[in-house]
Amino acid sequence: MNHYCTYFDSGFLPQGLALWASLKRHDPAAVLWVLALDGAAAEAVQRGGEPDLRGLALAEFEAAEPVLAAAKANRSKVEYYFTLSPCWPHWLLQTRPEIAAITYLDADLMFWSSPAPFFAEVAAAGASVGITAHRYPAALRSLEKWGRYNVGIQYFRRDEAGLAVLADWRARCLEWCHDRLEPDRFADQKYLDAWPERFGRAVHVVAHPGVNAAPWNWVGSEWGGSDSGPTVDGQPLVFFHYAKFRPLHGAVWDSGQLEFAVMPRGLRAALYEPYWQALRAAARAAGSDGPAVAARGVRAGAKKWLLRLLFGSAWWRAGGLWLALGLGPLGRKSGAWLCRWREGGAA
Repeated sequence: MNHYCTYFDSGFLPQGLALWASLKRHDPAAVLWVLALDGAAAEAVQRGGEPDLRGLALAEFEAAEPVLAAAKANRSKVEYYFTLSPCWPHWLLQTRPEIAAITYLDADLMFWSSPAPFFAEVAAAGASVGITAHRYPAALRSLEKWGRYNVGIQYFRRDEAGLAVLADWRARCLEWCHDRLEPDRFADQKYLDAWPERFGRAVHVVAHPGVNAAPWNWVGSEWGGSDSGPTVDGQPLVFFHYAKFRPLHGAVWDSGQLEFAVMPRGLRAALYEPYWQALRAAARAAGSDGPAVAARGVRAGAKKWLLRLLFGSAWWRAGGLWLALGLGPLGRKSGAWLCRWREGGAA
C-alpha cells in the first residue's frame, strides 16, 4: 500500500479530486492524505466517503502544529501554503505509524499509468528520498535559477536518512519561505538544489522521462501514443504536471505555456482534453457546473491577451477539439522541430 499526501483549497478542488481519481485508477491500493485548506475543500473530501481518501482540516493541523503560527503571521497566503509542503508529510510520518513512506504530490497532476516505475527507481538506487529535476531543455535552462528540482513529487522513507532530509526542509521553510528569489532560496523549491550534495546517496533524482512530464520539459522528447496511453522517449507517461492550466473566460483557457513552449495541436489534444474532462467530472462531483470553479478569479489585461493570441497560449475549446487562437514563431518551432508526436504508434 502506497501512502500519498497533498493539499488544496476549494479553488483547487477539481484538480485535487481529479488527481485522486487518476491515482486510484492506476494504484488501486493507494491512500491519499489531503490537508484541506478551507471548509469547502474539507467538506468535499469528507462527503466523498472514500476510506482511502483521508482528509484533515487546516485548523486541526494548525492546532497540532503550533509552530506554524509564527510562519502564518509573517508571510502571504501562498507563501504559507508553500510552507506546508514539508510540514504536512513530516507530520504524517511523525503521527501515523502505519506509514512506512510518504509521497508528496502537487494537486495539479494526473496519472496516466502506474507509479511503480518511480518507486522502483528509488528502491534500485537504495535511496531514502526521491525527487525529480525540472529537466529544462537548453533554451529554458535559465529558469533553473528558480530551482533545479521540482516539488511536484517527492518520496520520503521513514528511516533515519529520509526523516533527516524532511526535517531539514521543514525547518528551513518554517524559517523562510517567500515568493521571491534570493541567491540560495526561493519559496519551498530552491532548497532542494542542495540535497544531492548535502545528503549524498540518500537522495535519488528520478530520471524516468514519464515521471513529472510538464509544460516546461516536453520539448525535445519523443512522444508516442498507443492503446495503453502516451509514451515519452519510449517509456510510459506516468503522470503529467498541468501547471498553470487555468480557465480565463467561457471556453477560453490559458495553457500556461507562453513562458515555455506551446505544444502542437495533436499532442495538446491528447494530453489536455482528457485532463479537462477529468476536471469537469470532478467539479460536477463537487457540486459545480464545470471546472471554472478553479478559475480563482483569473483575469488578463489587454497586453497579456495579445501575447496569448500571438503565441498560441490561449486555447479555445470547441466540442472535443483544442484550437490555438494563434500560433506564433515559438509555437511553430516547438511543433515542427522539437517534438514528434505519433498518433496510435504510427510515425
